[in-house]
Amino acid sequence: MTIGDRHRRILDAVQQAGRLGVTQLAELTGTSEMTVRRDLENLADQGMLERFRGGARSITLRGEEPPFAARTRESSAAKRRIAEAAAEMISDGEAVVLDSGTTCLEVAHLLARRRMTVMPLSLHAANALVGAPQLRVLLPGGEPRPGELALTGPLAEASLAALRFDTAILGCCGLTAEGMTAYDLADASVKRAAIASARRVIALADAAKLDRTALAFVAPVSALSVVITDTEADEAPVAALTAAGTVVQRV
Repeated sequence: MTIGDRHRRILDAVQQAGRLGVTQLAELTGTSEMTVRRDLENLADQGMLERFRGGARSITLRGEEPPFAARTRESSAAKRRIAEAAAEMISDGEAVVLDSGTTCLEVAHLLARRRMTVMPLSLHAANALVGAPQLRVLLPGGEPRPGELALTGPLAEASLAALRFDTAILGCCGLTAEGMTAYDLADASVKRAAIASARRVIALADAAKLDRTALAFVAPVSALSVVITDTEADEAPVAALTAAGTVVQRV
C-alpha cells in the first residue's frame, strides 16, 4: 500500500466513523501505530482531519461534502489522469460546459491551452480559463457557494437553458448503477440543467466516488455518454455500471 492509498483509507474510515483511534487505524492499514501517528499529523496539517490525543476525528459530518481545499489533495494523480482523458475527448472548436469540483478544475487548466468555447460553472475554473488567448469564455450567472465557489441558483440554470453545448463535463459526488448524486440540492439542479443543454455528457469520477451515494439525485446513468474513472476503481461498481449500459473508461 502506497502512502497515498494509506492516507485515503484513513480519511475514508475517519469520515465514515466520525472518529477513530490510532490502534484501530493501524489495524485497518496494516502498519505500525508510529506510522499512523505520522500520517495523522500530516493529514491534520493539510486540514483534512482533526487530530486529538490517541486518534483523529472527521472535520465534516457523515454525508457532508469535504471542503474544497481538502479535496484538492485527494487522489491528485488519478484526478490529473482523468482530466487528461476528458480533455483528449474534446475537439477544438467545441462548445463545452464545465462543472465545478476539483477534477473539473484540472480539466480547466488543460482546456485553457485550447481553441474552443467554455462555460465554467465555478469561479475556480473561471479563474483558470479567463485570459487564455484562444479560448472564448462564457460566464453564467448564479450565486457562488462558499469555499466551493460553484455557481448555483436560477440565474445559473437560466444561463444553461439559453445555450446548447457539444459536451458537458460533470464532476460526481457519488455514482452507482442507479445514477449520479450530489451533496448539495442546488448543485444537483445545475448539473441537471447542464445535462439538458448538452449533446454529450462526460462524467468524471475517481475511485472513491464509485459505489457511493450522496443526498441529491442528479440523473440516471443512461444520461451519461461515458464515465471516466481511475485504475484503482473496484471491479464490482465498474461492472455494475457497465451492466447498466454505461461506457466506462479507466485511466
